[in-house]
Amino acid sequence: MIRPIIAVTLWLLTGLAVAQGFPARPVTLVVPFPPGGSTDTTARIIAERMRGPLGQTVVVENVGGAGGSIGMARVARSAPDGYTIDIGQWDTHVGAIIYPITFDLQKDFDPIGLLSVNPQLMIARKDFPATDFRGLLAFMKANPGKATFVDQNAAARVTGVLMQQMTGTQALFVPYRGAGPAMQDMLAQQVDLMVVQAAVALPQVRGGAVKILANLSPARSSVIPTVPTSEESGIPGLYASGWFGLFGPKGMPKEVVARLNGAMVQALADPAIKTRFADLGLDMAAREQQSPEGLAAFHKVEVEKWWPIIRAAGIKVE
Repeated sequence: MIRPIIAVTLWLLTGLAVAQGFPARPVTLVVPFPPGGSTDTTARIIAERMRGPLGQTVVVENVGGAGGSIGMARVARSAPDGYTIDIGQWDTHVGAIIYPITFDLQKDFDPIGLLSVNPQLMIARKDFPATDFRGLLAFMKANPGKATFVDQNAAARVTGVLMQQMTGTQALFVPYRGAGPAMQDMLAQQVDLMVVQAAVALPQVRGGAVKILANLSPARSSVIPTVPTSEESGIPGLYASGWFGLFGPKGMPKEVVARLNGAMVQALADPAIKTRFADLGLDMAAREQQSPEGLAAFHKVEVEKWWPIIRAAGIKVE
């Protein structure tokens, strides 16, 4: 009986020592998309503000490709010591099943906390003939396969396929490694349509460079209340889920998770961060969702909602 007790005691003391000494060096925050997109922007905002509470720099590392799955694989394979985490979202932690991934979205990651719930927008280049969702559908029905649709992540692919299935229309999907490069081509009038988080779109919308056709959320957003939803625009049920949360590899010590979560929660409580999020069109997560348990429950609901829809629609990217 003595040896098991000693072993448990040593394990507890080791975990406590790890937690007390964490972090002893910079933490890497993996952004699974190229620079310039909404994920990258949000990651840099939260990383800078977490530096104070952690007493260490949070280094943002962009690892793009395959709809974010390359960056996610890097995190899943990393040591579960809290020094490599990711900013995840629907595309990477729910919709990634449309890609041939090498990790388990439910078993290979530990939740740290939910950052925000974000409206997804259907936007168009500024000279596109349609000015709203109804006009878009009329154009697509009159011009089958002519509208070019950016395919930069799982949310875009799933939304585009569902829209085609629900409306009997066709679009030409154009693959991109992330929202940043895709937005550059939209500004150059090289692509027509894009489903993207408000953080990427709003700066360009305010400058008149692109236009919003609809908010693909069940209800209007508090940060963009004048933008109608897809249901109001004549396509009930066409939604795209958007959110940001912090995750790490499975098996991180609870004390380390608590330290990372504490720094995240402290950052989100900063009025300046709240203002930055609002400017980007991000609805900050409720306080109870900011906990590891809150994100775990939120993620479970998202998986149980969307995986049957994706499988029923037969959406796959080889």
